[in-house]
Amino acid sequence: HLLLFLLFVGPFNCFASYSRATELFYSLNEGLPAGVLIGSLARDLRLPTAGGQRPAAPQPPLSFTLASHGLGGQYVQLDNRSGELHTSAVEIDREALCVESSGATIFGGEAAVSSSSPSSESCLLLLDVLVLPQEYFRLVKVKIAIRDVNDNAPRFPVPHIRLSVPENAPVNTRLAIEHPAFDPDVGTNGVQTYRLRENYGVFTLDVEENENGERTPYLIVMGALDRETQGEYVTVIVAEDGGTPPLMGSATLTIGISDINDNCPQFSDSQLNITLYGNSSLGTHVATVHAVDMDLGSNAQITYSYSQKVPQPSRDLFHLDESTGAITLSSKVDGDTPRLHRLIILGNGPGCIPAVITVLVTIIKVMMRPPEVVPRFIANEAEGVVYLKELEPINTPIAFFTIKDPDEKYKVSCYLDGDGPFRLSPYKPYNNEYLLETTKPLDYETQQLYEISVVAWNSEGFHVNKIIKVQILDDNDNSPVFSQPLIELSIEENNIPNAFLTKLHATDADSGERGQVSYFLGPDAPSYFSLDKTTGVLTVSTQLDREEKEKYRYTVKAVDSGFPPRESIATVTITVLDKNDNCPRFINKDFSFFVPENFPGFGEIGVISVTDADAGQNGWVALSVLNGSDIFVIDTGKGVLRAKVSLDREQQSSYILWIEAVDGGDPALSSTAKITILLLDINDNPPLVLFPQSNMSYLLVLPSTLPGSPITEVYAVDKDTGMNAVIAYSIIGRRGPRPESFRIDPKTGNITLEESLMQNDYGLYRLLVKVSDHGYPEPLHSTVMVNLFVNDTVSNESYIESLLRKEPDISIEEKQPQISIEPTHKKMETASCMPTLVALSIISLGSIALVTGMGIYICLRKGKKHHRADENLEVQIPLNGRIHLHMLEKKPVEISNI
Repeated sequence: HLLLFLLFVGPFNCFASYSRATELFYSLNEGLPAGVLIGSLARDLRLPTAGGQRPAAPQPPLSFTLASHGLGGQYVQLDNRSGELHTSAVEIDREALCVESSGATIFGGEAAVSSSSPSSESCLLLLDVLVLPQEYFRLVKVKIAIRDVNDNAPRFPVPHIRLSVPENAPVNTRLAIEHPAFDPDVGTNGVQTYRLRENYGVFTLDVEENENGERTPYLIVMGALDRETQGEYVTVIVAEDGGTPPLMGSATLTIGISDINDNCPQFSDSQLNITLYGNSSLGTHVATVHAVDMDLGSNAQITYSYSQKVPQPSRDLFHLDESTGAITLSSKVDGDTPRLHRLIILGNGPGCIPAVITVLVTIIKVMMRPPEVVPRFIANEAEGVVYLKELEPINTPIAFFTIKDPDEKYKVSCYLDGDGPFRLSPYKPYNNEYLLETTKPLDYETQQLYEISVVAWNSEGFHVNKIIKVQILDDNDNSPVFSQPLIELSIEENNIPNAFLTKLHATDADSGERGQVSYFLGPDAPSYFSLDKTTGVLTVSTQLDREEKEKYRYTVKAVDSGFPPRESIATVTITVLDKNDNCPRFINKDFSFFVPENFPGFGEIGVISVTDADAGQNGWVALSVLNGSDIFVIDTGKGVLRAKVSLDREQQSSYILWIEAVDGGDPALSSTAKITILLLDINDNPPLVLFPQSNMSYLLVLPSTLPGSPITEVYAVDKDTGMNAVIAYSIIGRRGPRPESFRIDPKTGNITLEESLMQNDYGLYRLLVKVSDHGYPEPLHSTVMVNLFVNDTVSNESYIESLLRKEPDISIEEKQPQISIEPTHKKMETASCMPTLVALSIISLGSIALVTGMGIYICLRKGKKHHRADENLEVQIPLNGRIHLHMLEKKPVEISNI
């Protein structure tokens, strides 16, 4: 039983632990910036915080977490420690978030059941927040109501609204405007009122609101309308919302006044008086009556008819066209025909009392009958119209005319009246026969219709006219003509695909299909140009590159639709305009120049070649030195690189410059190149003796020293490089008891004992050592005095120093030191050594590998120099025939940085 009880009660305990749910309501305006405080969950839930009353036992800190990251989570930021809720960087737009419906619109999670239902204008963000730790655990339902602000103006769905009002609409007639304005804002921020900018004194607006709160504007007629006075009113309808300040939107409102049948036909005259000769032929026009109705369309349709008062004989004699009101003679006038006819004609309109006009026709009887003209047409004729093709040749016959007198009493003649390329001439050998023919070529494009008259008259002066209309038929005798035979176009390069170039236009004077023009590209046109056959629009389907091709020239054709078709050709030239789409380009990415040191200032080091594929200002290139501009300068136009000052390799052996090339485009494009300047060594530094330190120093040599033993060394360095820095040592002057007892190694400068020392060899030895380089063309050298005191001990230093201060009498030996440059121990003769050294020196100057070797050599010598850096050095002794020792004392020697 206990087990069953636990199984039954357990689920309810779990449910109770998770049922501690709380709801919090907040509200804020839409469109607020990031960081605006919405509310503090810890404060509003009355949870203990770090600043509150300290609990009896320490508790873990509170933690606030969004249970889900739905749509609402992106608009807020929740501080996990304090529980403060702020707006995020994503701006809240109420109109974009909420779709208005009958209930609330909720985002951010599943809707929770709330005891208070929101209004129809509510827009809610729903957040689920978990509060931890377990002691304070609860699920908080946070609802944030988004308040609307007036950030949208009313807007009409169409820019032009048309409304029709019948002209007989009574005052206070209300007509709904079918396209009301829409405002996404709600409440008073939505559309509130409408007004007209111009009401013309006969219109006003009213607004009605339905059950859903939608406001519809109504047009109200305030005065009488008359379409015949003004058929249309154009004004502007303005919608205004209730925000502060209010926002407005507008649309054009056209009010058309529709016609009603409120006018009847009217004749301008009440009576017409007409005189007609009795010999008039059938079909003779007698008169035309015309009535006017101010209405439109079917309301203005007028028909004409005889009044019942018109007797039947008059009706039979005169025909009345009910549509046009034309009166023509429909039967012969004879002796029994009355001389006066009173024709009462009615103008009938729909729903109207007919208008009345009276036509009085007086017939004048003629005893003599007029001549007769009888045509017999050769060309095509229909209903009195002759049809001729424009390409008919000259003297094309049109018709025969027979002229005769019905009474056979009078002579009858005839002539042609009217303008045109026609001729009427007697046709021999027949009498009273005449031929009508053409005299010139016909041209449809010049004149399409001619109206001529064949006039016959007798000897008594009676005339008869036979009117003939000649219609010219068009032939395909004209080719299309371009408005310009040479069409010059331009377009910037890098155009968009299918870019519009121009619209070709050609005209054809022919009519119908013969005048319809189609457009085609010539065979020389590139495939990426397109020409619309119907419209003549010329486009280019791909991007053009001026650097690839600057000019295009090809033909286009205009072809008509005649048979056979005719065509004309025009030439299209297209110039591709330059755009700054190419950076300046150096011929090399890296330039290297070898310059001898001591090169004169502003001498030409080298030329930097750069090109730019663009044209004009875009292709103009300016060069500048990005680094080292205080030493080097470059000629912008020619690209000549110069040094402002003379360069010393011993101060700096190489320079690395960055040259920038900038073109003249807007915006400008640029590129850079690396310039390496290597200074070639010149023998401008003599060897510098570092040891011995002084011409006054001396060294004790014991008599027991064995032959071949090293005694001391002369150490010198040369700031130059290569052969200019290869040093040779030689003894050019000796003084002492047996001075030949010592020799010097020409390569190393080591001084060794050659022979055993005897009792007679004791004393002071003075060796003048020449230190010479192998520079070309003139070697440089220095000298130093090496003092050796052969004795068992130094018992009297003052005596030795006194000897040193005395000027030695040393004869100079001009013997050149013999040193082998090759890695062998053989001595070479001076005459064969120097050319080899010179050649090797020249080759090494142009070799980058040798420069690297020189760097390694310099580093090794630098280490040796630092080994002796603490010694006091003095100046070397210059080579003279006689040496003045007192001039050589205590002069500091400059130490090179090699």
